[in-house]
Amino acid sequence: MTHILFVCLGNICRSPMAEFIMKQWLTEQGQSHLFHIDSAGTSGWHNGEDMHCGTADILDGLNIDSRGFVSSQVRPQDAEKYDYIVAMDANNLQTLQQLLTKDAQHMFVITDLLPELNYPQGVPDPWHTGDFEETKRLLQASCKPLLAHITAQSV
Repeated sequence: MTHILFVCLGNICRSPMAEFIMKQWLTEQGQSHLFHIDSAGTSGWHNGEDMHCGTADILDGLNIDSRGFVSSQVRPQDAEKYDYIVAMDANNLQTLQQLLTKDAQHMFVITDLLPELNYPQGVPDPWHTGDFEETKRLLQASCKPLLAHITAQSV
């Protein structure tokens, strides 16, 4: 089983959206049994909280059940627990690189898999932009390339 951790700053907007969109996509592909997907934040600002209502609304609109989600913070032991740690942006990747010791090819910014979309700094934070639809669009677009990246790494 491959373990993937999606990481943003507070674990209430982007990373939970990525977690649940990827889980749903893997289920649709008949591959959910091959993966364990989680999310966390680099800050502890929202530990124990539910996801942002904007993220919950997007997931509801996709008919994705996100009940039971609780925000959590990245821990040093996550470097050993997860095969892939996928940051939502360059700032969070930098924080992860300082916090964790992990092979660089297994820790990256998700938009690195989507160079044609020209988001070199990562997925914009809808907490600031208010654009949860943009976040959804980028995260949905990343599912297939992420699976391809993981598959290529395991060959």
